[in-house]
Amino acid sequence: MQTSTIQVVTNAEQNADWNPQQYTKFAAERAQPFHDLLALIRDRPVHDAVDLGCGPGELTRRAADELGCATMVGIDNSPAMLSNAEQFAGGSVHFQHGDIATWTGDRQVDLVLAAASLQWVPDHRAVLESWTAALRPGGQIAVQVPANASAPSHRIAQHVAETEPFVSAFGTAGPPADPVADNVLAPEVYADILFDLGFVDQHVRLQVYPHVLGSSHDVVEWVRGTTLTRFQKLLDPDVFAEYLVAYEQALIDEIGDRRPYFFPFRRVLMWGRLGG
Repeated sequence: MQTSTIQVVTNAEQNADWNPQQYTKFAAERAQPFHDLLALIRDRPVHDAVDLGCGPGELTRRAADELGCATMVGIDNSPAMLSNAEQFAGGSVHFQHGDIATWTGDRQVDLVLAAASLQWVPDHRAVLESWTAALRPGGQIAVQVPANASAPSHRIAQHVAETEPFVSAFGTAGPPADPVADNVLAPEVYADILFDLGFVDQHVRLQVYPHVLGSSHDVVEWVRGTTLTRFQKLLDPDVFAEYLVAYEQALIDEIGDRRPYFFPFRRVLMWGRLGG
């Protein structure tokens, strides 16, 4: 597979930019599910692979090295993330701007990898079908999605956004919904989808990651790098700063001011291999 043959459909309107420095504050904790996902991948070395929602790029490089990829293309819609990822480009690894919701191909790759990115787009059955179309016979898919919408960190974030003065600051459309709550499916539904798409082997599980943070307040820093970005891109900086204060207070009121703080995080990991 040559980089130029991958069909990448970009969508500037979905370009909600991210802060790589904020995202990587908990790099070790975020990396563990990625490594668990890689452990599910068989038939190594993997010749041609794509990492959909590659983020800051370091884990894309690690995956390419661990899997022995001849080509690994990282796709993301954040210019800031792609700028950071360029330091990990070279050799087998390349990065491109693209929209993972519409990315597809025609039997071009041996592996589709997506770690903590699918949750940002709706209609997972249709998206997984498009991704599967890019796989060669015998190809593999490996996807990890957060499933933590019911946790205080996520519930309270949405609740505070729906109170004044913030709800008015979002305009007539109101605050954007939590993509995890809206988009992520039950593990057994993903298993059913993989079966319907022709994956003859599969592994799907719900796993709780037992993160131990320095304090309850660190939860705010964690979600600032992920789920709160949907609010930050729509609010005036001063209003967002006010939102963070209100969110932190409401969060601490519920989970307590604890040091250290045990932060259980649910994720769905799925792997499948197409028939050859």
